[in-house]
Amino acid sequence: MKIPFNRPPVVGKSSEYMAEVLASRRHSGDGKYARMCAEWIEGVVCRGSVQAGTMQGHVASEASALMTTSGSHALDMAAWLCGIEPGDEVIMPSYTFSSTANAFVGRGATIVFVDVRPDTMNMDEGLIEAAITPKTKAIVPVHYAGVPCDMDEINRIARAHGLKVVEDAAQAVLSTYKGMPCGGLSDFGCFSFHETKNFSMGEGGALVVRRKEDRERAEIIREKGTNRSKFFRGEVDKYTWVEWGSSYLPSEFLCAHLWGQFEMAGEIVRDRLASWHLYYDGLRGLGLDGEGVIDLPYIPENCKHNGHLFYVKAKDACERDALLAWLKQEGIGAVFHYVPLHSAPAGQKYGRFCGEDRYTTKESERLLRLPMFYGLKEDEIAYIVGKVKEFYAGDKE
Repeated sequence: MKIPFNRPPVVGKSSEYMAEVLASRRHSGDGKYARMCAEWIEGVVCRGSVQAGTMQGHVASEASALMTTSGSHALDMAAWLCGIEPGDEVIMPSYTFSSTANAFVGRGATIVFVDVRPDTMNMDEGLIEAAITPKTKAIVPVHYAGVPCDMDEINRIARAHGLKVVEDAAQAVLSTYKGMPCGGLSDFGCFSFHETKNFSMGEGGALVVRRKEDRERAEIIREKGTNRSKFFRGEVDKYTWVEWGSSYLPSEFLCAHLWGQFEMAGEIVRDRLASWHLYYDGLRGLGLDGEGVIDLPYIPENCKHNGHLFYVKAKDACERDALLAWLKQEGIGAVFHYVPLHSAPAGQKYGRFCGEDRYTTKESERLLRLPMFYGLKEDEIAYIVGKVKEFYAGDKE
């Protein structure tokens, strides 16, 4: 049996919608499907946060979403909107993808890394205040594996110190914290629709902003520094270059592809969660976790994840690598990530680790991701679980 690590979703009417775009000869950004995708995100994230009580007063009605060319570019825009300048400091976990740091490094900031919680692999909220200095400008929690961070505590700290909060919710579309949608729990929320995510447009993303003034500035950044969006709405009689910007609008083709998945969002997440639970129940049933052989994911009681990924933790890096090699030999596309940013050359150049690295490196070296995608079959999961069992049965002999 050959099982890839990932298989991007091609579902519903995506092909039909993309053909419609081709025939329309309206292929550039902010067309019909881009608007529909943005409105969908606003419906499930912004209005969902309003209903849950996290957005109050005028902020509630002003929250909105803008489609971007990638999750990385959504983070770039958030860094700009936070007013990050050379000499500022930004706090984030080291256990994340380089895009999280790049967005703020690109504005001249120093990255201050803090340790993760070993249970969720999210930034340890209890270590944030010790990392704050007079130069700190923002906190960037990353909802790893679609499992929400402790946003109540993170937002409390940010308010107490006058800091911005940018959620890296790249993996957390439709995840919720205390019933509140990730990406709508802070000043800015950044999503990714890379082909490895639950919903994919190949490359793409979205930025959620809470305030009208940030929306207007974000539109300018996305439109190469011009007020072109206002021109098309008839708010100005001509458009011109008014600020720094770049081209962050995704093509209409990609948004049409994504819209076909948004129409099936509930089914896609249910399918992934079913696979996640098959993994969890199957591996737990082997008794390996109870014996301290492997550790399985932990989901806090007040969090609901979206089945983005499933991982196991081996005893150490050596055992993790041996398990990876065994699974590869058996046709299973398992992988590991991330190399902690603070130990990477760029991390040492642009940042520093605050406090003790008790868990980030140790836990990252144990972690192994198993195949996870929409349409993963029950017998494929059973095969993978069986091969994990075979590895440890042989390891014990």
